[in-house]
Order: sequence, then structure tokens, then C-alpha cells
Amino acid sequence: MQRMLQRLPFLLILQGLGAVSMVVPAIHAMHLGHWAIARSFLFSALVFAVLFVLLAVAFGNRGRDGAVRGQLLGLVGALLLLPVMLAIPMRESVPDMGLFAAWFEMVSSLTTTGASLFPEPDNISPTLHLWRALVAWMGGLLFWVSALAILAPLNLGGFEVIATDITAAGRAALRERRAGRPGERLRRYAIRLMPIYGGLTMLLWLLLVMLGAEPTAGVILAMSTMSTSGIVPGGFQTGTIAIEVPICIFLVFALSRLTFRNDFITRERGVLLRDPEIRLSLTLLVLVPGFLFLRHFLGSIEIDAEEDVPAAIRALWGAFFTTLSFLTTTGFESAGYEDARFWSGLPTPGILLVGLSLVGGGVATTAGGVKLLRIYALYKHGAREMGRLVHPNSIGGSGAAGRRLRREGAFVAWIFFMLFAITIAATMLALSLTGLPFEKSVILAVAALSTTGPLAEVAGEAPIPYLDLGMPVQAILAAVMVIGRLEALALIALFNRDFWRN
Repeated sequence: MQRMLQRLPFLLILQGLGAVSMVVPAIHAMHLGHWAIARSFLFSALVFAVLFVLLAVAFGNRGRDGAVRGQLLGLVGALLLLPVMLAIPMRESVPDMGLFAAWFEMVSSLTTTGASLFPEPDNISPTLHLWRALVAWMGGLLFWVSALAILAPLNLGGFEVIATDITAAGRAALRERRAGRPGERLRRYAIRLMPIYGGLTMLLWLLLVMLGAEPTAGVILAMSTMSTSGIVPGGFQTGTIAIEVPICIFLVFALSRLTFRNDFITRERGVLLRDPEIRLSLTLLVLVPGFLFLRHFLGSIEIDAEEDVPAAIRALWGAFFTTLSFLTTTGFESAGYEDARFWSGLPTPGILLVGLSLVGGGVATTAGGVKLLRIYALYKHGAREMGRLVHPNSIGGSGAAGRRLRREGAFVAWIFFMLFAITIAATMLALSLTGLPFEKSVILAVAALSTTGPLAEVAGEAPIPYLDLGMPVQAILAAVMVIGRLEALALIALFNRDFWRN
């Protein structure tokens, strides 16, 4: 039995896990007395579980594990086809919701984007918010594991920046990433990472409940934080610094993979402060909140409120929390961030939040965006080139590893950045053809490609409701969410002849 399960296609295994996960919202709905919703999830779980068993019997004796390209195809298929299955119980639970709208919700959740079509979240059953957060949580775990088991051996997903490392540690890390058959790698990394991911989520949930959050709201916030989906319960606001502090602490795991796993690539073991992603994120977390606080502080002088110390502290915290949230492409907005607007009378420039979402979090984390490591490689290359303008005959420091990061690493990072920019431009063009104005097209394109769905609510002069966009726009955004989650380089690899031959 175990050997048969090990030989199943990657997409079929995900389908089975998705069917089993439907039992959780069914039990939750039963506890709340929402019997119609409970039946929808329970019957869907039974139907898809039977379908899984039948397909497992049909595919269980196919032979050895598939190639890594098959797993990459399975990952693409999971983001396109799995949401159809996950959308069925939601479609049955909300009579007014069509299958396309439910599919959009599930694509948004599975890609950890967090965009929603619900017009009034307060009137939606907490079970459905729990289901959205659970799907996003599973999507985050999927990409935690897939980044190391599928994308890293192919030098994709940000690992291409450091794939040129030829030191002994780099060669050892490369052998470890490519050791064993593809199916074995998936199982190995799943066994290693699932306890960490689940344990951190459980710990955060317990902290939030102890600090006053309702249990269902707490588990939704915990899963949304770890998956960086930004999904919140209906009508819930973070509200107090006590609730926001633990969320802020656990968002750090989206800044660098070295916070939960050491890969021994170009950096010494256990030295987080030497990690380029951590250093760059700390720099941004000082500069951006500092700028926002000074802007609001200067604005408060004009209304004679500069001596309001509690308001200043709330504004500073709100700027810090919101900066970290959008840098990790989560999209939580601090209550202090909104208070800062009233304190100073000045709106916060939405372009800053757009820029933070574009930068994104760490490689092999649940965050989206360009990724901090690529931005760091481009920065080091730019700084070196500017230095050579002043001192043409100077020798760059940081050793051989630093030179490779500035040269080959920056080269592939620039290729990805240009693909990212071209994708944004193409998305804006497609959205403009549907009749959307320029500003909305920019915000929605960045929100979808960086998987920061809440960006549409706060980046513009007024919130942009996803429900009012129309089916063509929603279809475009759903496709871009998949591209943003997988990254353009991974999709381009599927069209490479050498990729299929090898």
C-alpha cells in the first residue's frame, strides 16, 4: 500500500489531501449548527475521496517515481485544476455564488494571494473563511516543500541566483538538493518541513487566543500569517498591538528560508545576521517606517498635535507592522496605520505599499514578489559598478562567492526582473483592454503578480472591490496569480526542449 502511494502522480496525491481537508470545515460547520454547509463539505469530501481511491488503483502500478519535470507539471496542474475541486463545497454552501466565483476564491487562496469576491464578509459563515484560510495554509505548505524539492534542483524559484556557487559547501548543498529520486525528495522535505510549519501555526494560534482572539478568528489569522495570504475573518480587525505583535514576530519566517532551515549555501551556518535577505529586510524595515512616521509627524505639526505621544507611538508601530506585512506580501493593515492618517491628516502614499509588495520576501518562503535575494544581487552589482566609475582599477571584496553573486547571480536576477516587469506590462495592457483605468490596472497587476491581494484595498485613493471587476478581469487576475506564484522562469522551463530531454 505504501509503495503504491509513493508511485502516485503528484497531482493525484494533492487531490487526495484536498479531499481529506474538507472534513475540517464540515466538523466546524456542525459545531456551529450550520448543517447545510456541513453537508456540502462532508459530501464533497466523500465523493472526492472515492474518486481518489479509484484513480489510485488505476495509477498505483505505473512503476517508478516520475521525473522532476512531471512534478513541475503537477504543480502547474494543481494551481489550475485543484481549485475546481476545492470550489465545489463553497459553491454549494453559498447559493448566490457561481462556480467561476468559487474557483477564483480558491485560486486566490491556493496561491496565497488573499483576494476575495465576497461583498460583505460579515454576513458569510465563519466556516467559509476558515476554508479559505485552510486552503491558503495548504498552499503555503505546498510551496515551502516544492521550492526545495522541485524548484531548487532545477535552479528555479530564486535558487538560480546562488546556483553558481562552486565552493565545497555549495557543492554539498547542491548534492543534497538533488539526492534521491524526485518522489523521495518530496517525501523527505515534506517530513522535515510539515512539523515546523504546523508547529509554528499552532504556537501562533495559542498566543492569539491567550491574547483575547476568538478561537476561530485566531486560527484563521495564524494560518494566514504563516501562509502570507492576508485572509482575515469577516469583520475582524487586528485592533490592538497585543494581537499584532505575535503576528509581526511570525511574519519574520517569510523573510528568509534560513529562519526555519539552513541550506549551507554561500553563508555560514546559523548566522542569520549575515544572510543578505535578513540584512536587506532590516534596512527596509528601518527606512520605510521612518519615512512614514516623519511624514505623519510633520503633518501633525500643522494641526498642533505633535505632543500627542500615544498617537505618535501608534503611528510608528502601525508603519512598522504594515511595512513588514506588505514586504512579506501578506497585506495585513495595522490599526495604528489607519490612526496615523487621522493623527496627521495626511494619506500614506500607496506607491510605497506597491513597491514593498514588488520586492517581496525570501526565497523558498511563502512570500511572493521579486524576492529579497534577487534585489540584493542587483544592489551589489549596481554598487560595484558605481564604485568602478570612481575607482576603475579597484578590486571588489567579499571573496569569490561575493563576486559570483555580483556577476552571474545579478545576471540571472536581472533576467527574472525583466520578465517580471514584462508580465506586469502585459497584465496592465490586458486589463486596460477590458476598460479599467491606468491606476487600477497598475494596482491590480502588482497585487496579482506579487500575490498580495489586499493591496487593492489600500494602495489606491479608494478600495478596488474584486467583485465589481467583471468576469474577464477576474479571469486575467486568476491567471496572473498562478504565474506570480510559480514565477515566469518555471513556466518558461516547461517550453525548453532540453528540460524534456533530460
